[in-house]
Amino acid sequence: MGHGEGAGGGQGVGERADLLSGDLGVGTALSTEQLEARYGVSRTVVREAVKVLESVGVLTARRRVGLVVRPPQEWDALSPLVVGWRLAGADRHRQLAEISELRRGVEPVAAALAARRDETEHLARMRAAVEGMAATGPAGDLRAYLAHDVDFHTALLEASGNRALASMDGLVAQALAGRTEHDLMPAVPEPQAIRWHREIAEAIASGDAVRAEATMRLVVDEAADAMAQQDPAG
Repeated sequence: MGHGEGAGGGQGVGERADLLSGDLGVGTALSTEQLEARYGVSRTVVREAVKVLESVGVLTARRRVGLVVRPPQEWDALSPLVVGWRLAGADRHRQLAEISELRRGVEPVAAALAARRDETEHLARMRAAVEGMAATGPAGDLRAYLAHDVDFHTALLEASGNRALASMDGLVAQALAGRTEHDLMPAVPEPQAIRWHREIAEAIASGDAVRAEATMRLVVDEAADAMAQQDPAG
């Protein structure tokens, strides 16, 4: 257990799997001592992990009962921690579909807002990210490509000048990372997607909010359609 769960690290793999599989079902009550014994970790680690899990609605402490597992629908669906867990489980495709739907309502709006504002610093980051994508994508270096892609979308959300939209950066980063980490990306990223990213940056630079919004919608739709094609339930 511990803060490593947020990034899908080694600590926390056991209880994450138990939660996702239902082995720790809704209403299951556990004590700190039971968690220590179950996962073979120290009390300090358990306490730190419990704080995180309580903060995202996974666990709740009840007097004379202990730590109780809450229903998944009460978990913080916007928490990168929860998103990462769902991406690691059988619910992966549904989670990606939900994030894609959310991105459709967030990133095109952020692109339009960025085009209406003077965000030179963020624009420079977006342009640099596009160059990085163009250099690593054709080579099939998906890890490096992912890092540049995340940089682009993070800078875009920040460029909106809207703190609520900017706070979505962790969620979007998880969606992008999840697609790469779970082999839902093509071996070589679509060249058209890279061109669209470049067009978004240039539309923002020229203050063309309509083009920035429309092109960002193409980017999100392309990613959503590509993942939907790989959904075995689709």
